[in-house]
Amino acid sequence: MVFGKTKLELKVGIFVSIGLAVFVIFILSIGGFKTWSSGYRINLRFNFVNGVKVGAPVRFAGVDVGEVKDVRLNFVPEDNCSRVNLNVWIKEDIKIPADSTVWVNTLGLLGEKYVEIMPGSDYASLLGEGQFLIGVDPLPMHQIFRNAENILHSLDEGLERINNKEGSLGKFIYDDAIYNELEALVADVRKNPWKLFIRTKERK
Repeated sequence: MVFGKTKLELKVGIFVSIGLAVFVIFILSIGGFKTWSSGYRINLRFNFVNGVKVGAPVRFAGVDVGEVKDVRLNFVPEDNCSRVNLNVWIKEDIKIPADSTVWVNTLGLLGEKYVEIMPGSDYASLLGEGQFLIGVDPLPMHQIFRNAENILHSLDEGLERINNKEGSLGKFIYDDAIYNELEALVADVRKNPWKLFIRTKERK
């Protein structure tokens, strides 16, 4: 009886251990952990990252190759300003030229932020462990709205000038004399199309 009980407990223990191992592998896979993968880390420096968080994807030429491991705001005394440093993990087989361009992009309708790296051409000089790239700062949303507001303001001013019969377009639309001259010119060309060839030759 004791031997049978011990054998049953051993089977249960093995079954539970296998179940726990499968559960751990499943959790690590969902979380995107790279505990069993080899790779290296580089630093990306920005003035503004527009909400990039730890775990955000890193893409190289549009392909997922890593993720953001750390986001840190550092004060740079020599420049008297704060800069954002993204420490990112990259797969070992991915070779990133030192002249590559990096920026923050938006993924999908939900606005998830990710890091996009566009490959450079200098494959003789590759980024290694701990090296860095200077990123292109994304345009803040308030700046986008400000630019749109300036465009609309300029458009309103242009329409107001047209309505006030100012400028070439305003005079053309509202000045009957210019319209009549143009109409007379078109009518003359229709009656005497040969004049077009004479004027063309004169210009040559």
